[in-house]
Parts: sequence; structure tokens; C-alpha cells
Amino acid sequence: MKLYTKTGDTGKTSLIGGRVDKDSLRVEAYGTVDELNAFIGYAVTDLNEVTCADIIKDLTIIQHELFDCGGDLANVMKERHYKLAQASITYLEERIDALSDEAPPLEKFILPGGSKGAAALHIARTVTRRAERQMVTLMREIEDVNTLIQIYLNRLSDYFFAAARAVNFRLQVADVEYERGGQVFK
Repeated sequence: MKLYTKTGDTGKTSLIGGRVDKDSLRVEAYGTVDELNAFIGYAVTDLNEVTCADIIKDLTIIQHELFDCGGDLANVMKERHYKLAQASITYLEERIDALSDEAPPLEKFILPGGSKGAAALHIARTVTRRAERQMVTLMREIEDVNTLIQIYLNRLSDYFFAAARAVNFRLQVADVEYERGGQVFK
């Protein structure tokens, strides 16, 4: 099988059930989800397999769910059966709570960074936020999308924040507090 098909040479790409311009809102959204998936793969390489085994397991699950999101976003058939379900959001909420309980309570904003693994998770968090913004635009312009994706992405960015803080805590690396701000969390 050849990797190139030449069907996109004119600036169009195939979806499930149709073709669109490569810069369409749908393609932008699932392209950013794909970019996020690649950053997660990179983040896994910066995590200790023993100390962060649970987070690596989560990230693998998330990568599969992001493929589901991409498929749901690329589906323009009249009858759609979406893959991403509420259970994925519930799982993220449970993991956010568990990871948040590990790190010390926040009093100030923190800067992205600390350990390499945490920094990589913060990059994934910011790409997630961009994907979420693109979903909001897509949902405003095109009503026929899986609305659970936007909720999932909102929770996912929180997951990455909690996971980054947990990674730093496990490695005994302090979060870097934003020094020009006062106490914002009580």
C-alpha cells in the first residue's frame, strides 16, 4: 500500500461521507486533536515507567479516545454513530480528582514546567485548549457534531494540569509559582 494517494493535491481531503477543503473547520479541529495525540506520545517518553505507570496508562487510553474524537469529527454521514461517550468524561473526572489529591493545594498560579514530563503535559494542556476553542467555533458554525467532544476536551485540559502537578510532586520537583501574583486559591 502506498502512503500517498494524490487525492489531496488539489486542497481537498476525504471525510467519512464526503470531501471538504483541507482548511475547513472540521479538518482544523481534528487536525489539532491529531497534533495533541502526537504531543501525548512525546510526553509518554518523558515519564518514568515506574513512578508514572498510572499516568502512562491514562495517556494510552486518552490517545485511543482522541482517535475516536477525530473519527467523530470526520464523520459527515447522515446517520452517525459516535464513538466518544460520557464514560470517557466520567473517567477523566475520577482521574483528575485522584491526581489533584496528590499534589499540595494551590495558592498561586503556576508556570508550566518543573520536570520534563510535567512540561510535556503542560504543552499537551495548551494544545487541548486550542482544540477546545476550535470545537466551540465548529459547534457554532456546524451544529451536527458530537457535542461530548467539547466537554471531553475541557476535562482533558484539567487532567493534563493535574497530571503535570502529580508528576512534579512524585519526582519531588516543586511547581514554579507565578511570582507577580498574589494568593488566588484558598
